[in-house]
Amino acid sequence: MTLEVFQPSKALTLGVELELQLLSTHDYDMTPYAPDMLALLKNADVPGSIVPEVTASMIEISTGICRDAQDVWQQLATTRDALIGAARRLNIAVAGGGTHPFQQWYQQRIYDKPRFKELTALYGYLTKQFTIFGQHVHVGCPDADASLLMLHRLSRYIPHFIALSASSPFVQGQDTAFDSARLNSVFAFPLSGRAPFALHWEDFERYFDKMAATGVIHSMKDFYWDIRPKPGFGTVEVRVFDTPLSIDRAAQLAAYVQALAAWFLNDSPFEPQEDDYLVYTYNRFQACRFGLDGSYVDPASCELSGLREHIAQTLQQVMPHAGFEGRQALLALQAMVSSEDGNDASWLRQRYEQTQQLPEVVRQAALRFSAG
Repeated sequence: MTLEVFQPSKALTLGVELELQLLSTHDYDMTPYAPDMLALLKNADVPGSIVPEVTASMIEISTGICRDAQDVWQQLATTRDALIGAARRLNIAVAGGGTHPFQQWYQQRIYDKPRFKELTALYGYLTKQFTIFGQHVHVGCPDADASLLMLHRLSRYIPHFIALSASSPFVQGQDTAFDSARLNSVFAFPLSGRAPFALHWEDFERYFDKMAATGVIHSMKDFYWDIRPKPGFGTVEVRVFDTPLSIDRAAQLAAYVQALAAWFLNDSPFEPQEDDYLVYTYNRFQACRFGLDGSYVDPASCELSGLREHIAQTLQQVMPHAGFEGRQALLALQAMVSSEDGNDASWLRQRYEQTQQLPEVVRQAALRFSAG
């Protein structure tokens, strides 16, 4: 198995995938209705795709190629509305969020698809525990070397992406004390974490060939890295976002990736170094554990600051590199960062404090997804 040829794409174009929860309207636990949903939506007129995920209580929607945040929002809204319509016909609900607050992993059913069965054979119970939900953002790159440069520059901002999107504080009925507990499940997989440090495609091809020769991997899908190149699409794919509770937030997060990428292409603000990764895992943990209230060590200066403050400064820095729609999305993120209400993890905890009932929290999250 050889690595796909990198297919150049238009720089700064976007693509977004969202993994979503299928819920019983009786108790707001997860329900294995993905086959029924997909049958109803087989001929739906949507701009991207609607496909199964590893367990039958999950479904994934994606956009086509998007110009900007408004295009992302419009495409997701069209598909979301089709999904909600089908869900109502089946008397179920759909929600975002990085984890379902109280589902039991052992009750989940693996979706009947060869790749998912192969994953189960290899990873055992971890496959059912992978009933977690993320947003993936693709950003277009003009050539293969540019994609690797983009990947390693974006890696500095992984803690930003985690804290801004965090929506998984509850697992198996418990508050984990993490804003993003979802990523702890991802880290259990042996091919997770960070990509190898390579800035030239030939070096990356040699790495891939060595891994393929061991039999450990067969394609890029086998790498569960936080960011990975997607040569068939001509993109870099950021994979650390929890699925937000609304498509509004999903579009805002995509706008942030696009603005950072535009800043990199326009100004080349720094050159990535292997030493950037010395504090990578620490910064990642801080964002998962504490969200916007975490700490951040700058890889270049080694200065320690608050993650909230670093995000606010960076949003201001990249604002001139965003188009009009992108700036509106970044301003919404800026308002969230400065607000006491905080991210989606905070919203979920606030709803639990008010209701003391996780099913009611999930019901309200489903309403939020259908409305925004």
